[in-house]
Amino acid sequence: MKAAVLTKPWEIEIRELPVPEVGENEVLVKVMAVGVCGSDVHYYEHGRIGRFVVEKPIILGHECSGVVVATGERVSRVKVGDRVAVEPGVPCGTCDYCKQGRYNLCPDVSFLATPPVDGAFVQYIKHREDFLYPIPDHLSFEEAALIEPFSVGIHAARRAGLTPGSTVAIMGMGPVGLMAVVAARAFGASTIIATDLVPKRLAAAEKLGATHTVHILERQPEEAIREITGGEGVDVAFETAGHPKALQSALASVRRGGKLSIVGLPPQDLIELNVPLIADRELDIFGVFRYANVYPQAIRFLSSGLADVRELVTDRYPLEGTRDALERARTQKEKSVKVFVYPNGLPE
Repeated sequence: MKAAVLTKPWEIEIRELPVPEVGENEVLVKVMAVGVCGSDVHYYEHGRIGRFVVEKPIILGHECSGVVVATGERVSRVKVGDRVAVEPGVPCGTCDYCKQGRYNLCPDVSFLATPPVDGAFVQYIKHREDFLYPIPDHLSFEEAALIEPFSVGIHAARRAGLTPGSTVAIMGMGPVGLMAVVAARAFGASTIIATDLVPKRLAAAEKLGATHTVHILERQPEEAIREITGGEGVDVAFETAGHPKALQSALASVRRGGKLSIVGLPPQDLIELNVPLIADRELDIFGVFRYANVYPQAIRFLSSGLADVRELVTDRYPLEGTRDALERARTQKEKSVKVFVYPNGLPE
């Protein structure tokens, strides 16, 4: 099979590798669509994200879907021919975090495209059966791959206890932020305010269900949010941009007694925050790391026709164009929303 391998920062090689052999509880998946994530771009550029360091050639890509082509002898949840969404993180299942249902915190999780684990810019992957989810026929492979960033938004909404009728601000309309708009809509938010500096992404947010958009180069987001909410601020803010100013704006936009979910990861570890404001307003702040127990609900939401997320896909590349796809995602943020790679050929 062919694989796009990151050999060192900025360099992708197309290599021939053996097709994986599945174990008794594993499944071989023919990879049909893979979304390019910001983490893929970061590994491509810098060779590391925080404590995760690329020390040997690695295959990137973790937002994926495909078709089951072989199963281990003990597999019972899926069968050959099933179209599936792939939850990329497989935890140990035995640690305290796994037993508590918070398996996203498992210290021994094996997560696609997180060093040293290879990812999905490859024609076939093997994966444990309990982290594969059959999808209905009307759901495209692109939509199934977008379930991964959508799950982040759902997890952020759950962490913050988002309830019907809530007011929400989402800072940053990258793919995760845009899918967080869909999540807020799914949870019944009555007001969804999206902020960004790229008009194309703000327009996409409106199509997905944002009730208001704020162009941050034209207006201070916290001022606009206060005006939209009658001076109160929002019940819940999501910071999805991974930018210090966006985090500070999100914090300032939350009403007294409100909540903030931190989704984006800034390039630096330490950021100044207004601690007296946090204490005076008695704000709840939630860290968000990936997700847990979300995929089935995410599939139900997208299968219902809640939002047409297919419009997010702006660029399509074959496996041989993986480096071009990463460059497109890295350099064309004003033109591209979501870039996809198709390891087994472009869709017709």
